[in-house]
Amino acid sequence: MSAGKLSLVGALCAFSLLAHVGSPDVFFQGRAGAYPLLIAIRPPEVIPGVARIEVRALSPGVERVELTPTPMTGEASKHPPVADAALRSTTDPQFYEGQLWLMGFGSWAVHVRVSGAGGAGELLVPVPAIATRTSAMQSGTGYFLFGMMLFLSIGMVAIVGAAVRESMLEPGQAPPSWNRRALVAMGIASLLIGSLPWLGTGWWADDAAADARRLYKPLLAAAHLENGGRSLEIQLQDPGWLAMRKLDDLAPDHGHLMHLFLIRWPEMDQVWHLHPDQTATGFFSTALPSVTAGQYRVYADIVHETGLAETAVGEVRLPALNGAPVTGDDAGGSAVPSGDSFVLPDGYRMVRHYANKPVFAKQVTLFTFSLIAPDGKTADGMEPYMGMGGHAEFVKRDGSVFAHVHPTGSVPMASVNVASPEAMMNMHQMTVGPEVSFPYGIPTPGNYRVFVQMKREGRVETGAFDISVR
Repeated sequence: MSAGKLSLVGALCAFSLLAHVGSPDVFFQGRAGAYPLLIAIRPPEVIPGVARIEVRALSPGVERVELTPTPMTGEASKHPPVADAALRSTTDPQFYEGQLWLMGFGSWAVHVRVSGAGGAGELLVPVPAIATRTSAMQSGTGYFLFGMMLFLSIGMVAIVGAAVRESMLEPGQAPPSWNRRALVAMGIASLLIGSLPWLGTGWWADDAAADARRLYKPLLAAAHLENGGRSLEIQLQDPGWLAMRKLDDLAPDHGHLMHLFLIRWPEMDQVWHLHPDQTATGFFSTALPSVTAGQYRVYADIVHETGLAETAVGEVRLPALNGAPVTGDDAGGSAVPSGDSFVLPDGYRMVRHYANKPVFAKQVTLFTFSLIAPDGKTADGMEPYMGMGGHAEFVKRDGSVFAHVHPTGSVPMASVNVASPEAMMNMHQMTVGPEVSFPYGIPTPGNYRVFVQMKREGRVETGAFDISVR
């Protein structure tokens, strides 16, 4: 890759965070026993740290919500701590809030236990616990500690001077005001005590460097053409983040080891959702469809066997290609929004509901879309698209946010399967219709484009919509 490409990739990586780019919060919709729930989890930016959890019961009857964190896998996952009770809102009886400490790096599961009129139920939500920044000390705390250091240092020197001056006196003898031996002792004590901050600075620097090495470093996706320009090879490049990251431990998500998104940039008028085959550890390859020439952003979703999901980012310049038609789960094509009703190539329309309702950053929103037949009736012949009623990609116009979202939320299904195979069985029993909703909290204000895929009679339809977020 050229230096210009590398600099752009570096800018993209500045916004990367695990399964989504620039979108750290976790959104999940599922059932805890008889209770449908919509859950938002705001992970901490430093580890150990406190995750904030919001639980909305989508039906009445919930009386108590308890929250418990455990590692996703391993022996510790079998021994959960005592649950914390979530606080019920005083103005909304179906809304609960709570906080949990996440004490270590890696994949965690938040157990949401609900009890009420319909009995008890539990839902597990995968959550990544990854440090993305270091917390600076507040200036007030720094001044206070500096003052305490001076106070204690002066006191310690005074104690040494008093001890040397008065320790050899006979009982009842008045202490001298000063003597040479006491002054020498106080001078030596001052040097020794003064050297402690210097030694502490070295220890602090070593500890800070160790923390910096633990800060999350996102994967890069280096893309280049192969096979005479008819296929694209993706190489996952690890910048060296801890020993916990491996590239030979990937788990299938919706039946694929990688979900690759190509978006023509900056036009955002073409999007492709492809599924490359793994050719070697860290290497993937896919045939290219017919694409328009231009620069393309690359977003490559993967999930590790631990349940930890990541999005590798990169870019590639593609020439005009007359490739093979997409087949199977691959989808995409031209995606130029035309308001809140997107006309599809076969005459069908994809419509966005509640388009006049304002969207606010960080607020959990159900984004709802439906497929309409040419005669104006709701479409029939709907089929699951990779086990879901649809897939959606939320992309900010400046490239700082990319999120691949399902009707169950932003959590990859491979992560759900690691946390709770039972929950995955329930999800596979979801009904599929001409209307699909995606629960998501857009992280920052600005202009976004949303790409939506739904499947009908073996054909994957792709629509595009622009959203302004306040």
